[in-house]
Amino acid sequence: MTILKNLFQFEDRRTAPACETRCVSLNGKEVVYTLKRCKRKTIGMKVDSDGLTVRVPSRESLRWVESVLRDKAHWIVKKLDEWENKKSSRLAWEEESVFPLLGEPWRLAVTATGVTRMTQVTQAAVKGGVEERQLKLPLSFALTARQIEEIVMEWYRDQALTCFSERIAYYADKLGVARPQLRLSRAKTLWGSCNSRGVVHLHWRLIQMPLSLVDYVVAHELSHLIEMNHSSAFWQTVGRVYPDYLKARKQLKKLG
Repeated sequence: MTILKNLFQFEDRRTAPACETRCVSLNGKEVVYTLKRCKRKTIGMKVDSDGLTVRVPSRESLRWVESVLRDKAHWIVKKLDEWENKKSSRLAWEEESVFPLLGEPWRLAVTATGVTRMTQVTQAAVKGGVEERQLKLPLSFALTARQIEEIVMEWYRDQALTCFSERIAYYADKLGVARPQLRLSRAKTLWGSCNSRGVVHLHWRLIQMPLSLVDYVVAHELSHLIEMNHSSAFWQTVGRVYPDYLKARKQLKKLG
């Protein structure tokens, strides 16, 4: 019987497809994953925008694979949730899309005369109401996704330059340093940076965050004008002008 069982297990591994989509329950959550069998000696797991991909040696049993996944369930579910948050934060270039500004939702509206406005969504917006603001950009009636992107990105750029400049002036005075030059950034891994020439780069997406997080990044980068490192003296400098920096760091880390 044992020999027969082993034979069936061998056949299952030998005939298993090289790539298949499967589902496993991890921490009470149904997780769909891609299983790839290849020439390797160990199991490998990757979580990205496509979800969970698992690479295993060609002849490993499915039971063993899923037992390993359950052992790593906490890490897998956490990474999948992080990617879901990233996807949900992507901007859709449509008139009905919500565009966050300093933590508040805004929409692009087009009037009957073909004038565009960025309007802030209030509590009443749930029932169809919006609060109109002063920004007006004349465009044609039918807006393409590219036009919407251009309008919104120009709006974000103007808002970012105005807001960031004000916060830099405020924290430069508090720290007693010269006001540095501001440049907007599109860096993939940094919210901000500061160099020895006194130039501060702030990621444009910061303008989407609550003002408290903008203030933390500004205070952090301007503190580098005093301490060009991350020593205890540096964090004391940050804490002097932004006491809640630990909480803000944690929030930004969750955002990626």
